[in-house]
Amino acid sequence: MAAGKSSIGQLLARELNWDFLDTDTEIVNQTGLSIPEIFRKYGEARFRQEESLLIQRLVNINHTVIATGGGLVLNPDNWVTLQRLGMLIHLYVPLELALQRVKKRSERPLLARPEEELSKLWLERLAIYNKASVTFDTSGKNPEAIVAEISAYLKGDHCHVTTNKCWRF
Repeated sequence: MAAGKSSIGQLLARELNWDFLDTDTEIVNQTGLSIPEIFRKYGEARFRQEESLLIQRLVNINHTVIATGGGLVLNPDNWVTLQRLGMLIHLYVPLELALQRVKKRSERPLLARPEEELSKLWLERLAIYNKASVTFDTSGKNPEAIVAEISAYLKGDHCHVTTNKCWRF
């Protein structure tokens, strides 16, 4: 949450000349309901089911940057399907910064939880996110800088944008 998945994903897709798909937006478009409405009317379990159904429909998609909702990867089947689709990139942001970025946004149903519960949820998700192919820290960076780092990584030139140090694997 609030790591920049949508904004960075859109910019990266443009950089790669690929399509872009945001799973949350796709679910809203398909159901005709906002995410808070889905949570309110049907609960989190129904929303997670919608995520899983969407991911299953994407199995043959190519040349697309996919920004997933933060909880989509909690389902191990979703994780496996995403791995088959391509490289998984984790955009890391510390919890405190994520909460600061979203504190005034009401469309985040999980934010209604107490802070200690949010911290526990963040740590649980982090353990899964850390299994991604690569992690980029989005703290204190603008989306363009992060896209430059990801693009360099994908091209095989692994550069740290702020220090200009590069390496090849």
